Amino acid sequence: MIKIGLEKIKADQLSTKLNVLLSDYQLFYQNLRGFHWNLKGRDFFELHLKFEELYNDAQIKIDEIAERILTLEGVPLHSFAAYLNTSEIKAANNVSNGKKGIEITLENFQQILLLEREVMELASDAGDEGTLTLISDYISQTEKTVWMLSSFLG
Repeated sequence: MIKIGLEKIKADQLSTKLNVLLSDYQLFYQNLRGFHWNLKGRDFFELHLKFEELYNDAQIKIDEIAERILTLEGVPLHSFAAYLNTSEIKAANNVSNGKKGIEITLENFQQILLLEREVMELASDAGDEGTLTLISDYISQTEKTVWMLSSFLG
């Protein structure tokens, strides 16, 4: 048992999966920063702000995920090499087209949602209400954002 009353094996499984999510969010964050910085075109003002809003949200989630891993007595990954080796999201380089940035963002969100649902399943099996609540909130937020970004694309 770990200090918060979960089985160590299940907490370790959750920490491992949360480290994948942490890595995905780190690559997602960098992609969003790149879109924000390199954006050109007629949607610049609107999307420049949207990408900033999204990367600020991702930055908060990165910290919360790392802290949840620590709560589960795991060790959060903390190097770019580890993130690159672990993440299922790939780096998007030199994207200046807003529509393309939104499309990549939606693909990244799809990957994140799939992984968050896997985390939910593991957390449920472990009786880990803390992780369930955290990830459930993320899923609700992300699904709404996906709807809005999809609507933007038409």
